[in-house]
Amino acid sequence: MKRQTTDIVIAGGGVAGLAAAAAFGTAGFNVTIIDPTPPVTVGDQDGSDLRTTAFLQPAQRFLETAGLWSKLAAHAAPLQIMRIVDIGTEKPVTRDFDAADISDLPFGWNLPNWLLRREMVARLAELPNVDFRAGVGFRAMLARTSELIVTLSDGSQLAAKLLIGADGRNSAVRQAAGIGAKTMRYGQKALTFAVTHDAPHDNVSTEIHRSGGPFTLVPLPDHDGKPCSAIVWMDKGAEVNRLAALDADTFETAANDRSGFLYGPLRLATRRMVWPIISQIADELVAPRTALVAEAAHVMPPIGAQGLNMSLRDLSCLLDLATAKPVHLGDPKMLATYARQRHPDIRLRVTGIDALNRASMAGRPLAQSLRTKGIEALYGAAPVRRTLMNLGLGAG
Repeated sequence: MKRQTTDIVIAGGGVAGLAAAAAFGTAGFNVTIIDPTPPVTVGDQDGSDLRTTAFLQPAQRFLETAGLWSKLAAHAAPLQIMRIVDIGTEKPVTRDFDAADISDLPFGWNLPNWLLRREMVARLAELPNVDFRAGVGFRAMLARTSELIVTLSDGSQLAAKLLIGADGRNSAVRQAAGIGAKTMRYGQKALTFAVTHDAPHDNVSTEIHRSGGPFTLVPLPDHDGKPCSAIVWMDKGAEVNRLAALDADTFETAANDRSGFLYGPLRLATRRMVWPIISQIADELVAPRTALVAEAAHVMPPIGAQGLNMSLRDLSCLLDLATAKPVHLGDPKMLATYARQRHPDIRLRVTGIDALNRASMAGRPLAQSLRTKGIEALYGAAPVRRTLMNLGLGAG
């Protein structure tokens, strides 16, 4: 079988990998993207990803450069206010972080993951220099001075200047590169689903804290004429498994109790899905001719919309370096610069989200009281509040 040549091979056809292929393809690079599982692009089909992703402002700008935002904007629900509600103490505390304090735009925009895949796949079909091989996975790689040979699961080989590992927390690319990862486990899982409710969400993303983990409602476009929100409900693994097994009526009762009825009665609009919660950082971000991005490089609990937005910051950094000097694509200097620019930010944000998650898990009265006082203190100092909002958007 004849070995084919390309500029970039992307392993992983999730949202991050598809965004990478669109961005590098739009920039003029020849790209081959592979994934052993073809993407599910219909919401009610078995295997569809019913989670949602909130794209913050820098991520939205990246999607524009990739030719994606024009396809996504009409389906997105804006996030104008981030609301934190602590109902774990005798006196509940509510604090709002309003994007208007720092920007003329919303904090971000929320979209269903299955729809993201649909529109991203459509974008790749428009790019003649992008080859999407769904159903084909990564098997092995051999780095040379001037190129890298990638062997695929169908036995074919590709010669490329750069391999981007966007193949998830159990990344085969990371393992093939001999890169380890530090993993922190919390004994938590996340239950994800969408609901309709009577009260309008008014483009407010609401994170409700009690014990076990946050219960977050993120705005979605209306569903069947009703206000709609995506929910991420984090708790101890055994409790999430119990909730996932409840019949719909009993589950809705539990969800209404956990939400404090802030939106009125919640009614299931989708099936429920369960995801394990961990934090993880790869020991290194690069190997010869190889860069790790997204969950191959870092994983964190779904708090503050940081996960995929960090992934797109990885891609934005790589794209900037690649387009600045295309002749040096994948060489040691480019990859060392990528690692130097991204690793500190990754460590800062993973550590910060880890601390927020541990505080949210607090079940003892004293710990809950300290969490509440921390929310009040951070909100009360205007310069600190603005700094936190800018950090959340990826600035600083």
